[in-house]
Amino acid sequence: MTQPPSEQRPSAGQHLATVSHDGRFWEVYLEFEDTPRGADRYRALLAFSPVDRSEGEPTIRTIPLLIEDTYDEVVQRARRLEEHHFAAMLRSLLP
Repeated sequence: MTQPPSEQRPSAGQHLATVSHDGRFWEVYLEFEDTPRGADRYRALLAFSPVDRSEGEPTIRTIPLLIEDTYDEVVQRARRLEEHHFAAMLRSLLP
């Protein structure tokens, strides 16, 4: 059963944090790119979605920033990021 767009999760990725920026709270997710068969690296990006997002407001994504040899290494590296790192990345994405 398909949910209405306003009830769909903003990301299928792993939740990393919730950060505050400019009076709004943002959920931060780790999303992996599809790894082509035979690829020797895992690539992931960060996705930011406002908690109070309005209908049609998109999830904002970085380019792939985390590139490691294994899936677990990417997750560990992402978990080492701190709130100020996420806030800085979010600021760089916003108009």
